Amino acid sequence: MPGRRRLIVTTEPQRLQYLDAMGLTAWVGRYRLPNARETPRCEWEMPEPAAAEPPTQRLHALLEMPSPATPRPASTGDSAPSKPRRGKARALLGEEDPQASSSSTSETPAVDAPAANASSEPLEALRFEVQLAALEGRWLILLPGEAAPDGEMQRLLQNLLLAAGITLGSAPVFQAFRWPMMAELPVDAPLEEARDGLRAFIEGRRRAGWRPERLLIFGRHPVLEQVLALQDEHCPLLDVPGWQGPALVTLGGDAQAKRALMALLPTWRSAWFGAVGDAIGDGRDDD
Repeated sequence: MPGRRRLIVTTEPQRLQYLDAMGLTAWVGRYRLPNARETPRCEWEMPEPAAAEPPTQRLHALLEMPSPATPRPASTGDSAPSKPRRGKARALLGEEDPQASSSSTSETPAVDAPAANASSEPLEALRFEVQLAALEGRWLILLPGEAAPDGEMQRLLQNLLLAAGITLGSAPVFQAFRWPMMAELPVDAPLEEARDGLRAFIEGRRRAGWRPERLLIFGRHPVLEQVLALQDEHCPLLDVPGWQGPALVTLGGDAQAKRALMALLPTWRSAWFGAVGDAIGDGRDDD
């Protein structure tokens, strides 16, 4: 499929999620088949983990380490040479700095508060459900929602296609897609991962003859619109022309919405039969 692709797979569960979206089942051998050669075994020597050093020992080691030699600026006048300040580190160890005790209390340096851990909260995956069908593998129909269209909505869709001159051998068969497919997985880029998941689902149906040329969306869903990102009647995710209109339920009960859609059907007919230069939903009739 043309266009730049970016697949984000960081863990094995995420890889299995994309494979599942494509309709591919991961297979892992668990039993030895009859007369099969035994799998050779390898013994790997794992390095022993280093023992964790107590914090106090690490701080003591830091105190005893010589400081790196740094160029010192030329002294002006009879100023006293600067001395290393080790009061804070010794205070962490519970020790008393003799230089700090002999100095005046008014000159006690302020102890900096430890920096707060600015750990960002874990990202959440984008969530949506959609029903998809392919008209003879060419045009992709998307219906946002978790429920497949009932008989009445199916008849309405077929009547709209018939009015556009699009005759199908059989009624469209819708398949459900839900994202995320596996819950509680770590998320690095919610939008990119959702787009990759939907693209993987459509790519996996190529074996069934899906070759999307155009996209028709009946209904709206804010997350799905963000994933598809239609711009100027074009879907960059699939790199095909796209159109989005009212839901089938709305078209069934709203005469005005149905009349507005009927005005677009001639352009659908031209696009279905391969007319060049016709865009879905541009409202222009053929001369």
